[in-house]
Amino acid sequence: MNATSSDATPTPGRIVLLTTSHRVAPGLLSWPAWQALHAADRVLCADGAHPQLPYLREAGIRVDEASPTAEELVGACAGGRTVVVVATGEGEPALTDGLARLAGSGRVAMPELELLPASYDLPGARLLDLVQVMDRIRAECPWSSRQTHKGLAKYGIEEAYELVEAIEDGDRDELREELGDVLLQVVFHARIAEEDPDAPFSIDDVAAGIVTKLIHRHPHVFGDETATTPEEVKEHWLRTKAVEKRRTSLTDGVPLGQPGLALASKLASRVRTAGLPVPPPAGEGIGYDLLAMAVRAEAEGVDPEAALRAAARAYRDAIREAEGTPTEG
Repeated sequence: MNATSSDATPTPGRIVLLTTSHRVAPGLLSWPAWQALHAADRVLCADGAHPQLPYLREAGIRVDEASPTAEELVGACAGGRTVVVVATGEGEPALTDGLARLAGSGRVAMPELELLPASYDLPGARLLDLVQVMDRIRAECPWSSRQTHKGLAKYGIEEAYELVEAIEDGDRDELREELGDVLLQVVFHARIAEEDPDAPFSIDDVAAGIVTKLIHRHPHVFGDETATTPEEVKEHWLRTKAVEKRRTSLTDGVPLGQPGLALASKLASRVRTAGLPVPPPAGEGIGYDLLAMAVRAEAEGVDPEAALRAAARAYRDAIREAEGTPTEG
């Protein structure tokens, strides 16, 4: 490496700030990162316990544990030297701020500065953060540490309804937040399940189960079968589900505790899909009238629960208008 340029002016060198993601296994670095590390005149890291260090040293890279000031780092680059700084989790804000101040002062010939991401978060990587946060909350929070599956059940129902409301309102910010609240319920229950003395399972077991299920029920995506319409996809899904669950009746697996209109619509959907000629029973009273309306709505492709909610919202608005109360969004 040449220490001077053609006009004998000392070259200020190069500083490479190497960042890594704690959500990616240590040692899995990009090829440009390995090239920069091997070519550097010096590699520094302020954290002697940085998870990347064992892997760098195993690769033959000498890493000095040091936390230089901006001035010291610029000085280390004198003569055209390249210094790589392996950033800690915080990203070295004090160092970068100091370098910015030096550059702005105009008093120092600054080295070339480069930010080099050595590893990137994959889609879904922030879910690892959620698992870690939930683990700590479960261990340290007086309320969360005492929760049980039964105690949390009501919150799962509430969050599901709030998610539906956000969807119907068309509020994107609210939708994102409510999806997070529903996701929290899943992670919370999975964390509690880890502590079961007889049949423990983790969030990884939950994810593995749904991955296996999705692949098995989408042979037109992951296998050799063909499905060209949504109806064909649904038919295969229901057929595969029936085999998996070893169901003997169309009504198996239909939760009777769900709202009445949704229950009626689900039963009607099962009957219609199977082609079973079972008309709704005749009877006296509003219950049978509602059942017949729910069956008719399902046949017409209408969600009776959503339709009733929309009508109820209109009724609410009419009430508020009669009261002279501003209508909510």
